[in-house]
Amino acid sequence: MMTITLFGSSKPPAGSQEYVLAYEVGRALAHAGFIVCNGGYGGTMEAAARGAKEFGGSTVGVTADVFDRDPNQWIDKEIREKTLVDRLSRLIEIGDAYVVFKGGTGTLLELAAVWEFVNKGLIREKPIVIVGAFWKPLVGVMREELLWEGLGDCTRLISQVGTAHECAEVLRIRLSTPSRK
Repeated sequence: MMTITLFGSSKPPAGSQEYVLAYEVGRALAHAGFIVCNGGYGGTMEAAARGAKEFGGSTVGVTADVFDRDPNQWIDKEIREKTLVDRLSRLIEIGDAYVVFKGGTGTLLELAAVWEFVNKGLIREKPIVIVGAFWKPLVGVMREELLWEGLGDCTRLISQVGTAHECAEVLRIRLSTPSRK
C-alpha cells in the first residue's frame, strides 16, 4: 500500500470547515486504498486520521519529543522523532505523495521542503496536491519567479483540488492505484 503524507494546521477544531475537509480527504484516501500519514496531533491531522480510520483505513503519526504529548486517538502507528527537523524528514521520507491543507508557517515549511527537494532532485518526483485555494497565490508567484529565472515550470508537480474526491482521484491516477471497494 502506498502512503500519503498530509500537512496542515493543528488548530482547526472539530466541526470547522478545515476539519471537515481534512476528515473527508482522509476518508477518500482510505477508500482509494492509501495509508494516511501526518504529524499525529490535532486539527487537520486528527481530522484526516479520523476520516481514514472511520472508513477502515490505516494511519501513521510522526510525532516529536519537542511537543511532549501523545498522538491523537486515530493514529494506528506512532513514529516518534527527537526534533522537528527529524519529524519533517521522516514525514517526507514516508510519503509516496503529499497533500497540503491550509496552515501557518509550519505547513508552509512542509510544502516548501517537499517542493524544493523534488525540484532539486533530492527525492524522487512525487505528486503534491494542495487542497483548497489557500496556497494558490503562493504557487502562482513561485511559478512566475522561477519561469523568469529560467528554471522552468516548477508548478507542474503541484495539483490544486477543491474536494476530497478530486484529491483522492488525482493521487490514484498519478500513483496508478486501483480503488478499494
